[in-house]
Amino acid sequence: MSYFDLPLPELEAYAPDLSEPEDFDAFWTRTLAESPFAPSSVTITPVTTPLLTHRVHDVTFGGYAGDPIRAWLITPAEAERPLPAVVEFLGMGGGRGMPQDHLTWAAAGYAHLVMDTRGQGSHWGSGGDTPDPHGTGPAAAGFATHGLQSPDDYLYRRLFVDAHHAVEAAAVLPEVDAARIAVTGVSQGGGMAIAAAGLNHRVIAAMPDVPFMCALPRAVGLTDDPPYADIAGYLAVHRDEVEQAYRTLAYFDAALLGARAACPALFSTGLMDTTCPPSTVFAARNLWGQASAKPPARPQIRVYPFNGHEGGESYQWREQVAWLATLLRDLQQSC
Repeated sequence: MSYFDLPLPELEAYAPDLSEPEDFDAFWTRTLAESPFAPSSVTITPVTTPLLTHRVHDVTFGGYAGDPIRAWLITPAEAERPLPAVVEFLGMGGGRGMPQDHLTWAAAGYAHLVMDTRGQGSHWGSGGDTPDPHGTGPAAAGFATHGLQSPDDYLYRRLFVDAHHAVEAAAVLPEVDAARIAVTGVSQGGGMAIAAAGLNHRVIAAMPDVPFMCALPRAVGLTDDPPYADIAGYLAVHRDEVEQAYRTLAYFDAALLGARAACPALFSTGLMDTTCPPSTVFAARNLWGQASAKPPARPQIRVYPFNGHEGGESYQWREQVAWLATLLRDLQQSC
């Protein structure tokens, strides 16, 4: 694979003028008002596992429209509580799988809430447990075109509300310090982490890896790989829906939602990533917090020059652990 996107010096400065709907903020205010988080919806049940160093709980909370969303809460077996928490969102097509799939954050001393993704969980991994009871209109392969005909019906409206509510659910768990909740995710999960930070200012740190859903007009026209190619394929069939599709997508552009974020962030990208091209990731990083009342410092970003959509993988997790530990230490010292 060769480089196909902007050179790194141009990526560092790339901040496109995205078309933001006039009612962008009103849309999300209305969306959250129509599906408010209910603390009473949270249930937590201990799970017996062979794990000796971790405790596992099965968590359910009300997401969009109050729909039950499943999650794992994984904590170190012996640790003083409440703990700082990392809420993780998953890549497209995956589900929460099994607890043993998610041990690293708890091993590093965190409460780790792994949110299942509604309607997904059968493309990779060990499966998912959360249905999506809301139907959509015609769609292409994958998930990126589900409900594309209307912002109110688009799948990512439901997923972004679920992500917002996952943070709220973490905050009511006795194992979690509600003042120390970070979010993370890879690809689709990275886009959801950005959305959670933009919509929910309880989040103190965001760590999106190779995030999806950023700078969508550029992404759809730049790469031939799914899931962006699924949108192009849909519009190749529904030729008279281009304007409406881009109008829908504008409400879910993670670069615009990230502009509302008020917390520090650590991004990552692979310069050979044809799934979530680096310019779209840099766009979200470079616009981060610009629409916030108190803009945070410019996010850090780790660049992997010879990697594609796999990004940094374990190398990036090592970066995240060090970055988050420093951030939490600095926050504690400033209190």
